[in-house]
Amino acid sequence: MPSDTHPAENETTGADAKVADAPESWPVDRSEVRYRSARVTMRTDWVEMPGAGGVGTTVAGRDYMQHPGAAAVLALDDDGRVLLLRQYRHPARHTLWELPAGMIDVEGEGPLPTARRELVEEAGLRAERWYGLPDFFPSPGFSDERIHVFMARGLSEVPAEEIDFVREHEETDLAAEWVPLEDAVRLVMEGRLHNGPTVIGILAAHAASADGFASLRALPAG
Repeated sequence: MPSDTHPAENETTGADAKVADAPESWPVDRSEVRYRSARVTMRTDWVEMPGAGGVGTTVAGRDYMQHPGAAAVLALDDDGRVLLLRQYRHPARHTLWELPAGMIDVEGEGPLPTARRELVEEAGLRAERWYGLPDFFPSPGFSDERIHVFMARGLSEVPAEEIDFVREHEETDLAAEWVPLEDAVRLVMEGRLHNGPTVIGILAAHAASADGFASLRALPAG
């Protein structure tokens, strides 16, 4: 018999109800630290896995890096341009055009405060309005690192005397370019940009621009 009931407006149905990442943790038989530095730890966990054919369990070792996470900022000015910074990345042996970003490595600091700090330190900017873009695990088979991406609007320059950060090493010669959002999308699709937060941030911002960014989550200005 047909039902006269209808889902509530905010109720997720169909494929949307099934396709969503969710926290889960399988039992760990034992764990061993292989290496520890000031920022990351390499660990091996022996995890209880489903047995063949779903019968019983077996234990398998999984090596991974524990990481504090990071935050990235898509700074979009009043002319619809995205700020990109060029930085050398030694493990990749590339100079990459990236969004302002950094590790969440200050004690007690969350993703959004890190994003605000990095925008000042790397770009000398602050923002009046902040919005949430997608966060993601860049390499979940190898690391628990989670990168949070934000959009910053209503930008203004921070006076140099208010910036108590000294750039060094890879950050000493950051080159900056303001790129129209549409052009930034083209650079991504042509394979000219490779940094994960940059690619995700640009494509997410472009998708959100369809409704004038009205669907984005507004966050505290701080």
